[in-house]
Amino acid sequence: MANIQIVETSLRDGNQCLWGALGVDTAKTLTVAPAMERAGYKAIDFTTSTHMGVAVRYKQEDPWERIRSMAAICKDTPLQFLSTGFRFIAWETATPDFMELAFRTLATNGIRRFALADPMNDASSNVEVAKLVKRAGGEQVVGALVFSISPIHDDAHYAEAARIMAASPDIDALYIKDPGGLLTPKRAQTLIPAIMAQIGDKALELHNHCTIGQAEPACLEAAELGVTAVQCASGGAADGTSNPPIMRMIANLRAQGHTVDIDDEAAQEVADFWTAMAEAEGLPTGSPMAFDAAYYKHNLPGGMVGTMRRHLADQRASHLEGAVIEEIGRVREELGWPIVMTPFAQMLQTQAVMNVTGKERWAIIPDEIIRFAIGKFGRPNAPVDQAVMDRIMANPRTKELQAETGMADLPELRRRIGSNLSDEEFLLRATMPVDLVDAMQAAGPARQEYDPDTVAVMELVRTILARRDVDQFSVEKDDFKLEVSA
Repeated sequence: MANIQIVETSLRDGNQCLWGALGVDTAKTLTVAPAMERAGYKAIDFTTSTHMGVAVRYKQEDPWERIRSMAAICKDTPLQFLSTGFRFIAWETATPDFMELAFRTLATNGIRRFALADPMNDASSNVEVAKLVKRAGGEQVVGALVFSISPIHDDAHYAEAARIMAASPDIDALYIKDPGGLLTPKRAQTLIPAIMAQIGDKALELHNHCTIGQAEPACLEAAELGVTAVQCASGGAADGTSNPPIMRMIANLRAQGHTVDIDDEAAQEVADFWTAMAEAEGLPTGSPMAFDAAYYKHNLPGGMVGTMRRHLADQRASHLEGAVIEEIGRVREELGWPIVMTPFAQMLQTQAVMNVTGKERWAIIPDEIIRFAIGKFGRPNAPVDQAVMDRIMANPRTKELQAETGMADLPELRRRIGSNLSDEEFLLRATMPVDLVDAMQAAGPARQEYDPDTVAVMELVRTILARRDVDQFSVEKDDFKLEVSA
């Protein structure tokens, strides 16, 4: 039996899956941080460039301040940044120099572990990005094998990708990233040994989702097969379309005979915090999910299924859900079996809805599909269907998109945006609208503390203060009394 480590995912993936990346702010992060540091996790899945953009856009908070403050508390537990190819916050393709600056600035501010998940599952691209990360001062690099179901995503595909990444001195470990929660224990029995045979003494981790009830049994099987760490969320941030719940996973791993060196009291404190926070803020919490075989047809992450249903309802086309699911599979095959993860999940869904609701398949082709077909996102897994490619190449918009050059080079951006800016401010202004960054700066430092027990009473106070017909009120609880007069 093995010692299995835990990577905690609530702040990043739990927040994204259950709360649209909007449930977490700096105050909540720093309030739970001491317990997360005591728990003894292998790492904390902390942020991505998307989440950094959300902090600016929706919270008016400085994401660099959040990283620094968290790193000051979590001195023993590495904070992880998830990178998806050559992009940072904006969807434009960035230059290697720009990405190296982003990685250096992240490392300087306290990010120690970098997870690399290329949307095309391009192992060679991950190797190139890993070089940039290590040159920029990143301590640990974990290369992702993004799991998918298709005729080309067989065990040999993943074994070869694992071989390429394991040969890189800049990649310290690998992990199976299963965004759709599709990995079953049976598939794990062939997939994991195939990968392990290629990676030598480098560690393998598993990151999966509970979307169709396969994640926990797959994790337990993976532990038997040599995986050294599983990535899980806590309390109200776990389960549902999120990751397996930590406390239940720890109990099951130990019952299976494995060792899990975690401070149970601190881990339970983290779990209780996220449950209390979700309840106080009226946010949904995850619960065990039933098996749904339809996911093996469309592969959509759980959150995307909800988005699809909302879009169809908005068009009064909910009755077409079955047809759209079938069409997603057809579009995916025609585009060469892209992995159904961001941004491709959104692209496939949009094209499928257009094909089903329009007068003719492929009559309307969004820019992002054209960009995919002409290689703007990297090398496709397999050639695009020739009839579809002919239609794309005949589209007048394609020539315009072919002329796109992506993000300007670093010296030009510095000249254009401001040569005297700090690296932190420069990176935000290079990738986000100016007014959003200005609003973030105007908002000042973020709050540092959060107490879910006070949320309801503070909301009551704000509501009463907004009224014009109340001159005096008091709030009483136990031995506490607050009186307010106009």
